[in-house]
Amino acid sequence: MNTSELINKTIAFVKEKLNDAEGGHDWFHIERVYKNALLIAKDTDCDLTVVQLGALLHDIADSKFHNGDETIGPKTARAFLEAQNVSEEIIVHVVNIIENISYKGGNFEKKFSSVELDIVQDADRLDAIGAIGVARAFNYGGFKNRALYNPEIAPVTNMTKEEYKKNNAPTINHFYEKLLLLKDKMNTEKGKEIAAERHHFMESFLAQFYAEWEGLK
Repeated sequence: MNTSELINKTIAFVKEKLNDAEGGHDWFHIERVYKNALLIAKDTDCDLTVVQLGALLHDIADSKFHNGDETIGPKTARAFLEAQNVSEEIIVHVVNIIENISYKGGNFEKKFSSVELDIVQDADRLDAIGAIGVARAFNYGGFKNRALYNPEIAPVTNMTKEEYKKNNAPTINHFYEKLLLLKDKMNTEKGKEIAAERHHFMESFLAQFYAEWEGLK
């Protein structure tokens, strides 16, 4: 099977698996991450097949929607790739990307590193910031029935992985607990460049949000 056919089969598989997914973690999220990854990869010496597969399969079974089980995504991706007769070397690399891509409170120490992981991680983080990031944050907050904002509940910016997973704070807190921190955690030069602009948009959004909240605008 050539690479183009493999990618097309992977796209069809992901679309089917995420057909009923929450709006911020659906096929369109995957598609945006895929496009971001291709954009970053243009400026980078990398294995493009691994980047494409990693981007397409990185959220095939997000633990947030599987009772916190972080093993389902890697297992699902491996089973699919094995069925396509993909080499073990590529499968291991893609699985490592899936297992090490998540933010997890910012205190998660990656157990694997590669240029391809750097690219896919940046691509995923870019989709968490900027205008799309704002939309996704409030969509997920609504999905979990969280408050928009509560001035009496302060953000917690140094959580353990378990605390982060259990966190149920208002959506605005998520900006300080994750989204505004991502700009300085980008891996690639292209990722940093795009993140800077999206970060600025979020700062402008928050300024407007607070002004409206206080009835000043």
